[in-house]
Amino acid sequence: MPDARKRRALGQHFLRDPGVARSIAEMALMLQREVAERVAAPPGGRIYGGLSVLVQLHWTVRLELRVPPGAFRPPPRVESAVVHLRSRGQPAVPVDDEDRFRRVVLAAFGQRRKAVANALAAGLHVPASTARERLQAAGIDGGRRAETLSLEEFARLAASGF
Repeated sequence: MPDARKRRALGQHFLRDPGVARSIAEMALMLQREVAERVAAPPGGRIYGGLSVLVQLHWTVRLELRVPPGAFRPPPRVESAVVHLRSRGQPAVPVDDEDRFRRVVLAAFGQRRKAVANALAAGLHVPASTARERLQAAGIDGGRRAETLSLEEFARLAASGF
């Protein structure tokens, strides 16, 4: 009998439910190539975003292979890719409040072209001075952009009281 904690799935809807990380040990997902690349993206690049951070908190992610449209009948208008996700068991970094962590991450990436201090102020509806103070308390330069922050920095930021 196959391991009940291993699944193969088609579609990115599995990535939206944080409870999945606690119930499945590993899975392979076929996703639109751009989504797969975002899920696997490391900090520092243009495609690293909220999805990258939230998935990588609970999963190790490996981009396995690209699948051309010609592999399907009829061929779709997009390329696909398979990503392999293995549950970390515990979050990659300690996070006291996952809801707060998620809010901070999504707010930070809510205005990608802005400095993280301004994006957090707008996304969390706090004064810019408060955002700068909390960033400073977390040891993060508020002039950076969200895509340069690591999982550890997002965890410190969430713990700073946002």
